[in-house]
Amino acid sequence: MYLFTSEVVSPGHPDKCADIIADSIVDKILTQDPNGRVASEVFVAGKNIIIGGEINSKVALSYKDYEYIVKDALAHIGYNGNPYFTKQQCLHPDDIEVKVCINQQSPDINQGVDQQDGEIGAGDQGIMFGFASCEADEYMPAAITYARMLCDKVYKFAKENPDKLGVDIKTQVTIDYGNKDNFESCRPQSIHTIVVSAPCVESMDIATLRALVQNLIDEAGLPKSLYNKEKTIIYINPTGRYVNHSSLHDSGLTGRKLIVDSFGGYAPIGGGAQSSKDYTKVDRSGLYAARYIAKNIVAAGLAKKCVVQLSYAIGVAKPTSVSVDTMGTHVPSVDDDKLSAFVMENFALTPRWITQKFALDRPSEQTFLYAKVAAKGQVGNAKYPWEKLDSVEMFKKLA
Repeated sequence: MYLFTSEVVSPGHPDKCADIIADSIVDKILTQDPNGRVASEVFVAGKNIIIGGEINSKVALSYKDYEYIVKDALAHIGYNGNPYFTKQQCLHPDDIEVKVCINQQSPDINQGVDQQDGEIGAGDQGIMFGFASCEADEYMPAAITYARMLCDKVYKFAKENPDKLGVDIKTQVTIDYGNKDNFESCRPQSIHTIVVSAPCVESMDIATLRALVQNLIDEAGLPKSLYNKEKTIIYINPTGRYVNHSSLHDSGLTGRKLIVDSFGGYAPIGGGAQSSKDYTKVDRSGLYAARYIAKNIVAAGLAKKCVVQLSYAIGVAKPTSVSVDTMGTHVPSVDDDKLSAFVMENFALTPRWITQKFALDRPSEQTFLYAKVAAKGQVGNAKYPWEKLDSVEMFKKLA
């Protein structure tokens, strides 16, 4: 055996609630003011929602606006006054207390970001990593792909059946590659272990809960070549009881689920979170650009997997470094040096270029909303603009 594991949490997890609320604020600002600057952190503890950070925008939000954003976001998540869970068992909207601690963004940062020639300087220094792999249709590692598939299935059921399950859900998938060579070559052999934890109503016994979730696992669409119900080890609510949930029993904070948001621990990640930030913050836009480059390289058949690293200096538009690492899986005619040089020559990768390429300053229901991205993960969803494969033909010319 050679095993690798990734976990996923649902939108109802307190950390994800914080991310979704923060990005709901980003959406509120940018849909009305595309030039707005937002960096708002959210802390969810018990019945308290604390919003801090910096905002510069023509949109002036009142306390009532923030309170509405919070309650609306939580209602969409599933904390909408579910009568099947008591106010001691999970968060209810009429109990929520919101505190707002928002400041203006420093003019020292503004002078480097919004430049006179129309260029956008990086909103901070830092490093970002994008990754792609041929292990799954999404060009993502297998473990997080299937953990997300399971989480989406159970969460959807929970929202549709509030008399049975709550929305604070975790899933985990362990992939058996058989040996290290298969792992390095992106050849998963089987799903070794599945873990699902989902809160249920007080009246549901553990046997009923486990049978219900087992059925959801079987219907989730896991690949038959990897999932064998008779051989896969499956843990469902392994402690036996899981009724109490939400921020009443586990606090939440923006940016605490970076691994869940990205590549499930399979690849390096940068030091900053994406949620809560506008597009000038390269922690967000840089990740999207690096993922886009890596995905197009793998989709072009130039490598089985690929890591792209970008770095930036605050107030400087061009990245300070660009590197491509295919982890030894590139085709013979193209090496990492050639790929790195090609990316630097053909992709500007400035915050302005990234913003225009993916319309990051114009979130909408028709394209994407940052709050929905926060709920489903920052990468790996084909609907996101930065997941497009429109540079594949360009990369293929290198082969």
